[in-house]
Amino acid sequence: MANTRKRLLAASAATALVVTLAACGSGNDDNGDGPSGDGATAKKGGTLTYLLASPLGHTDPQRVYVGRDISNLSRTVYRQLVTFGTSSDLETANTPVADLATDTGTSTEGGKVWEFTVRDDVKWQDGKPITCEDFKYGASRAFANDVITGGPNYILSYLDVPSDPDGSPSYKGPYTGKGQADFDKAITCDGQKITYRFKKAWPDFPLAVAALHMMDPYRKDMDKGDGSNFQIFSNGPYMLKGTWEENTGGTFVRNPEYTAASDETDSRGAYPEEIVFKIGSTPETINDLLIQDSPEAQTAVSGNRILPQYIAQASALGDRYDNVESPYVDYLVPNTKRLSLEVRNALAVSANIDGWITAGGGDKFYKPASSIVNPSVPGYKSLPQFENVGGGDPDAAKKILTDAGVKMPYKIKFTFDGATETAKKQAAALKDTWDKSGFDVTLNPLTDAYYPTIQDPNSDSDLTWAGWGADWPSALTVTAPLFDSRINLTPSSNNQDYGNYKSDEFNKLVDEAQAAGTVEEQTAALQKADEVLGKDYAYIPLEQSLFNWVHGSKVGTFATTPASNGFPDLGLISVK
Repeated sequence: MANTRKRLLAASAATALVVTLAACGSGNDDNGDGPSGDGATAKKGGTLTYLLASPLGHTDPQRVYVGRDISNLSRTVYRQLVTFGTSSDLETANTPVADLATDTGTSTEGGKVWEFTVRDDVKWQDGKPITCEDFKYGASRAFANDVITGGPNYILSYLDVPSDPDGSPSYKGPYTGKGQADFDKAITCDGQKITYRFKKAWPDFPLAVAALHMMDPYRKDMDKGDGSNFQIFSNGPYMLKGTWEENTGGTFVRNPEYTAASDETDSRGAYPEEIVFKIGSTPETINDLLIQDSPEAQTAVSGNRILPQYIAQASALGDRYDNVESPYVDYLVPNTKRLSLEVRNALAVSANIDGWITAGGGDKFYKPASSIVNPSVPGYKSLPQFENVGGGDPDAAKKILTDAGVKMPYKIKFTFDGATETAKKQAAALKDTWDKSGFDVTLNPLTDAYYPTIQDPNSDSDLTWAGWGADWPSALTVTAPLFDSRINLTPSSNNQDYGNYKSDEFNKLVDEAQAAGTVEEQTAALQKADEVLGKDYAYIPLEQSLFNWVHGSKVGTFATTPASNGFPDLGLISVK
């Protein structure tokens, strides 16, 4: 049921790329023209409609952690110290370029200290300058992970602040002030120069900044804590008109305080005069509108992919149809607080992976996966227990439960993103073999903002669906952020650790990987860490997703890029 709610893969040379642009252009073209695509030249003007079935979970930069949204907000309303360009050459596209900073940063002390200088000519939408202090405050918000929930949390384990006995940072964010003096030593401002001090080397810190919004600037006077979840305060070429409505969307219009002269990247074509986010139609309705090229969809793209029942019609549409290999892996997460190891093992053994893939559309939509790490990520290694699962083995699962003395039928509540009928069919395929294996499975499809819902640590779900892609090309951005309990588990949220997994053995290997002196040492530790997860059945991999897209006939240029991780890239799309 791989839907739009996926995480970001910043880059990988093995990742397939679809860019229907003849060339990549800058947002600074004097004549307003841009790159060619679909036989047309990008022109400034018009209204682009962005169709989405389900609400965004967050628009707060420190909380945004869905790949589709990270890229599209980067191209429109939020800028970073450094960002990714739009070149179709993967090596170039995956190299950070200066954005709100004057350069891509200077590293000292073996990668433990990073310095950037904020440009003097960049402003917020109200005309006030963006300052070093705004960046410092933005970084501080990530530490309040009981309030600013669901976002990326790498900085919690890297920044040079003391740790509490449970391994969590002693600094608890700007709202309590606890540990503030330690934070103030770790991130300092000298005029517009900001310095970050880490307790261990972070050589790819610029990649992390470009790939995520966790280090974005944030104005202290605009912060309402959890009340800022759907606030958008822009420093990019667009700004929000009025307010963001969670269930219906909003309209982006030109930000008069943004100047092309302050943005020397090629990341923001900013072609449409307006971008209208329309949320709430069913995925089936969106597919119908785009394929039929209905009047209201002729200048539209969608973050919802083509459903299996529409693939024949879609693939016959010529240059209005695109297919791209996804960097994401879909997986299942057993609730380790509720399910024993034997029960988790039996669920994995009897998972009907073939049925899931078939119900989802077959090999035009999926490739089988045998690890939560995508094969395109350096250091990938297949786990034997997840290979060749096929249609599952109910007899083997039932024996595991019997030998463990588990009373059957064992009740299981399976929570998944149920926004489409396809998703429900996929879940039913899993239920079929699980029910034959000694389980009694209740399906729990969710249709509201999905990830914020499953991040409740006190949920009564036994098994949960999720999807993930590396934040940048390292397995360290997969297993660690998903399963390191020290940076995830709080009384109010499990953040990315949806199964409430906690393992000292795994956490120790994460520490070993983060402290490794060479890539080889880091890879070895990460592979051992993944083996621990596999041994504990902390996850069950399902598949690697393939993306299918259709856009309206009056879309002038259409593109997906490495930075947009396979989703439509609003920074390059124009209307005729």
